[in-house]
Amino acid sequence: MDKILVIDDSPVQSGFLCSILKNDYIVEARHTAAEGLAAVKEGGYSLILLDVVMPGMDGFQLLEELKSTKLTQHIPVILLTSLTDVQYEEKGLLLGAVDYVTKPFNPVIIRARVNTHIQLYRYQMQFMEQAMVDELSGVANRRRYEDEGAARWQEAMRFELPFSICMFDIDKFKLYNDTFGHPAGDRVIASVAQRVASFFRRSTDLFARYGGEEFVAVFMGSQAISAFEFMKSVRQAVEDLHIQHNSPVCPWVTVSVGGVTVVPKAGDRLDTCLKLADTMLYDAKRFGRNMVVWSNQNGEQWREK
Repeated sequence: MDKILVIDDSPVQSGFLCSILKNDYIVEARHTAAEGLAAVKEGGYSLILLDVVMPGMDGFQLLEELKSTKLTQHIPVILLTSLTDVQYEEKGLLLGAVDYVTKPFNPVIIRARVNTHIQLYRYQMQFMEQAMVDELSGVANRRRYEDEGAARWQEAMRFELPFSICMFDIDKFKLYNDTFGHPAGDRVIASVAQRVASFFRRSTDLFARYGGEEFVAVFMGSQAISAFEFMKSVRQAVEDLHIQHNSPVCPWVTVSVGGVTVVPKAGDRLDTCLKLADTMLYDAKRFGRNMVVWSNQNGEQWREK
């Protein structure tokens, strides 16, 4: 069931809206802009009903904040107000609101407009999801990594959490293609992707095909040594698929993994960490492939074998 957030400083008005919509949606109410902003950043809302006239930060200011934040900018916002001047409606729409409803509310109109924008949001999310999936492997694509990786980075910075990022590469993949053909190579990419993806199921995890036979993964909360041990088990799971490979390195298809764990701070950059992970991946290949090489922000390094 879709979740709707009502942000209105009047408990009477917000209670009325909740009573109108509660049979069709999960409806939550907050009574200040600050409370509303904190709630919406937790995620999961399909629509926000936002009162314009509130003490402190008003609805226009909150709307501007929501639309300038990557984590919340896609959520549709319907403005609610007793201000009937067309210039206020124009201002709201220019700031990114999808609709503008004046008080007093007509329950039939409210339900109809909410239903319309919920349906549009579902279509938009479905389209976005399809556009963010790699067709060959069925996992997230590079575009999704670039969008969501930045959001995960900001989350880790905000909550001072360890942030791990790693790069995967299928070992001797060109040799595999040359030996077994490109259709077989495509099947290997899909098999490896699905096997690795099964390890990244938490809402804060992200695993994506970066390009060709390369993949990238992001996860939070693990210290560097724990992240290293976890990725060793992921690497072993790929080897355990026992996909035949005509390689002097290993009779089976394997992956090399390079990664880094940091606690991001203001001024740190995600792309710098990605480059460091790529350097660790290069080391994994240099040391013999089919291994994990990991680093922390202090330059300590771990590697298998």
